[in-house]
Amino acid sequence: MTDVRRIPTRSEIPAADTWDLTHLFKTEEEYRRAFSELKDAYPKILEFKGRLGESADSLLACLEYHKQLEQIAERLSHYASLRNSEDSSADQNLSRRAELTNLLTKVREADSYIDPEIQAIPDDQFQRFLDDSKLADWKISLSRLRRYKPHTLSEAEERLLTLGAPALRGHSDTFSQLTNVDMKFGVLKTGDGQEVALSQSTYLSFLHNQDRDLRRRAFHQFYQEFEDHKFSLASALSSSIRADVFSARIRNYPSALHASLFGDNIPVAVYDNLIATVRKNLPLLHEYYDLRRELLKIQDIHQFDTFVPLIPEIQASVDFEEAIDLVVQALSPLGAGYVEPLRDGLRSRWVDRYETKGKRSGAFSSSSYGNPPYILMNYRTDVFSDVFTLAHEAGHSMHSWFAQQHQLFQDYSYPIFLAEVASTFNEELLTHYLLERAQDNATRAYLVDRQIEDVRQVLFRQTMFAEFEKQVHEIEEAGGPLTLNVFCEVYRDLLEAYFGPRFSIDGELSIECLRIPHFYSAFYVYKYATGISASIALAARVLKGGIAELGAYLSFLKAGGAKFPIDTLRDAGVDMQSPEPIESAMKLFQNRIIQLRELLTE
Repeated sequence: MTDVRRIPTRSEIPAADTWDLTHLFKTEEEYRRAFSELKDAYPKILEFKGRLGESADSLLACLEYHKQLEQIAERLSHYASLRNSEDSSADQNLSRRAELTNLLTKVREADSYIDPEIQAIPDDQFQRFLDDSKLADWKISLSRLRRYKPHTLSEAEERLLTLGAPALRGHSDTFSQLTNVDMKFGVLKTGDGQEVALSQSTYLSFLHNQDRDLRRRAFHQFYQEFEDHKFSLASALSSSIRADVFSARIRNYPSALHASLFGDNIPVAVYDNLIATVRKNLPLLHEYYDLRRELLKIQDIHQFDTFVPLIPEIQASVDFEEAIDLVVQALSPLGAGYVEPLRDGLRSRWVDRYETKGKRSGAFSSSSYGNPPYILMNYRTDVFSDVFTLAHEAGHSMHSWFAQQHQLFQDYSYPIFLAEVASTFNEELLTHYLLERAQDNATRAYLVDRQIEDVRQVLFRQTMFAEFEKQVHEIEEAGGPLTLNVFCEVYRDLLEAYFGPRFSIDGELSIECLRIPHFYSAFYVYKYATGISASIALAARVLKGGIAELGAYLSFLKAGGAKFPIDTLRDAGVDMQSPEPIESAMKLFQNRIIQLRELLTE
């Protein structure tokens, strides 16, 4: 449970192993000049106030000037964020980010009139503007903005909502402070006598441990702390839900769910179809839990038995250059136009490769228009799953890279609904590549089990979360009570449905709903489930298809945010309004269970 490796400082690792941020700013002085440029330039945006409806020329002048400000702000934010992720304890990084946040607040205050003023343009005049060739480059973004007109209030009302937002959303800070600062989980003694701190970050590590008694003790000790704070947490969650419903009602949406889906133009039927299709296939999940209980040789299976790996991780040392080769070879079905820029980017310092003192944990991909899509890693040569992490983040990066190459600034940014498709698609291709070349059953079993767990945790588990969010918001919208007991009863019913009749559900698990951070910013998690379903379907199309299927997928990457996500996916060959993509993922899940049983029997 302990890692005795010494973590190096940033100055101790070669520059070649770090990202090259000179594409953003060559020096700190250049960053400061851009900062000053934005500071001096943003007040001019007020010169357009009151004039946006005068003519297409007036509107265009404002939009183009505002775009210049946005591009500078995006590049500054990108740089400040990446520097801060290098070492969040460095005063210079913290100061840079705080100073920029203050400036951007002033910019947002100055440009806040633009959207309401565009909304106020009479319909016939607005249509003339859309038809004017001068505004051709802005037709997509203007049309999307106009969709919000029925849900936009008066200037005075919008100002009140803006001022009241911190109070309405205070529950998020309460949840964060309570769970990350106030709550203390104590220590656990491992089988070899070591005392290890139990925390939000180490809890999952305990659940991965092969020692079942340790897993059990970690589970009960962890949830005891939530049990001691359950009424406060229930209060915070109910406040969050009431804020969602209030915001939806005051903006004239039929429900909080409709309000959440509106921006991406996602029909509620997509959300409902996801839940219904997963519900229909729950016996497959129950079958998997039966297999897990059998393989772990336990009489009853509990939630703390669902994370421990059934197959030990592949014992292999894969250095970063080898990982690049593996990923590029696995993605070769995407053609030279994809793999060559990816290979060049990964080898020309797109990636900050290794853990250093103060560096942000985990991994991410981050981009800004006209600049490299940088990747943060904490790569370890002895952790084979880090190869999958590299493939995942490369998917995000190439999605951004293609979108930048083919879309205008105002149209390139793709929504979260699409974001996880390109990343999990790459993991699908890597799994397929490695399985085809696996030399032994142990390796095959590891890869199959890994994919099973991805589908279980992303498709099944996130859909259960999505169903909980829908149900508790409907209770509030119907005027029902949102008490601790109500939360626990709703969640307990879902646990019983999703885990199945042969699963032992510990009483404490009913309060798991109080500790899921996404529940405090609702209707987000379903996108993980739809994303993995779409990626599985698209990967199968590309691997089994030809030039047309590949072209459709590359067009999906190039589309960025130029179309609504349902349309973008449909053009790529996947209809998320039908059960078919989710059923395809379920079929893969079922086949992998059969494979795993056969491999381990052999």
